[in-house]
Amino acid sequence: MSVIRQMTYQPAGRRAASVETMTFGRLRELNDGGTQRADFHVLAVIDAGPGSVTVDFHLHPLQDRSAVWIPPGAVHRWDDIAEVAGHLVLFVPTAPVTHTTRELVASPDLTAHWSIPDADWPFVDTARSHLLLEASAPPSDSSTELPEILLSALITRLHPPHAEVRLTHPVFRLFRSSVEAHFRQHHDAGYYARALGYAPRTLSRAVQQATGRTAKAYIVERITLEAKRLLAHDRLTAARCADVLGFSDASNFSVFFHKATGKRPGAWQATVAAE
Repeated sequence: MSVIRQMTYQPAGRRAASVETMTFGRLRELNDGGTQRADFHVLAVIDAGPGSVTVDFHLHPLQDRSAVWIPPGAVHRWDDIAEVAGHLVLFVPTAPVTHTTRELVASPDLTAHWSIPDADWPFVDTARSHLLLEASAPPSDSSTELPEILLSALITRLHPPHAEVRLTHPVFRLFRSSVEAHFRQHHDAGYYARALGYAPRTLSRAVQQATGRTAKAYIVERITLEAKRLLAHDRLTAARCADVLGFSDASNFSVFFHKATGKRPGAWQATVAAE
């Protein structure tokens, strides 16, 4: 398994552009089948499949009239895109212009794959076509703003399945942001309740309503995801992972990982490397 490739947002020929588009045909020319992690969002609208993409160890099928959202930092690999038709929209986190879409894009747990209902497809297709047209326009004083506006329209028309639940729980949003900033140092749900000024029960109820998981389970899942990334792609040892993720020693980290995944870190690392 090759080491993860870090990708930085570099729009071709348009320095100020915060939104870039490409076809799956162009992606096939650039894709070498390797594992990568980007510092920008990748939003794919699929006209026709089949195909697949693996994002943070989860395989997502690329089917007719579906969409995939890969956020910055997510480890991903395009597995099978030989027959996929559609477009990808690459954009920096600050590109969306509406309050709702900015709030949505700020979420660290955006990874999703969903089917686009037939009733929504004409609106999605039209929004995408307008974005593609403006993104290909010659540079001008206003051309960098229009793709951002149209990106926001496309995101809104796509109705990501996680959007409503994520945006209607302000307590969960604060918790999610705090976990993302501090999960390497703090593994206890009580810390986040105290830091945010909420009773543990109030915080747990908000997280349960938004995600279907307890606050503790959410924290465990986030730490486990990062541990998998470090073991599989950065090839760190259990001892080094323990240090990076705030465990007192390799033994405690190993017990945590085994409880979360059913495997010891070394065994899991070897299994993924063999795939």
